[in-house]
Amino acid sequence: MIRRATIQDVPAIIDMIRELADYEKSLHEVRVTPEQLESALFAPDPALHAHVAEQDGRLVGYALWFLNFSTWRGTHGIYLEDLYVRPEARGGGHGKALMAELSRICVERGYHRLEWSVLDWNEPSIAFYKSMGAVPMDEWTVYRLTDEPLRRTAGS
Repeated sequence: MIRRATIQDVPAIIDMIRELADYEKSLHEVRVTPEQLESALFAPDPALHAHVAEQDGRLVGYALWFLNFSTWRGTHGIYLEDLYVRPEARGGGHGKALMAELSRICVERGYHRLEWSVLDWNEPSIAFYKSMGAVPMDEWTVYRLTDEPLRRTAGS
């Protein structure tokens, strides 16, 4: 079952964020606290949204997303920050159901894009996304400012 996340889901989502980061060899970078996630998801006008996959009363997956905007299309879209299904629940259709729900939101709201990033070495995820008809944006490279470079740029 796919549903919008509730405040009671935050601890399980945090656990799965850590599981995803560990899989992506980046657990040392996780700093999010339950309070931060709760505030981002459940503020009066939240900028972050979450859906969860539930099986037998247990959360087995989640999707965290926010709105972006396409100047070329002139509409919002969804940027999928995280999609994760616990290993023991993979193959059960949860990832596809989460993607279907986000796609449904896009269509319902008139958004023209659902976008995300995937690590180049993550072949199982790449195959999963391609099976839905997703195409890589091979000519685009993601850039990021964090930590000291971010502070230095802010001070210039």
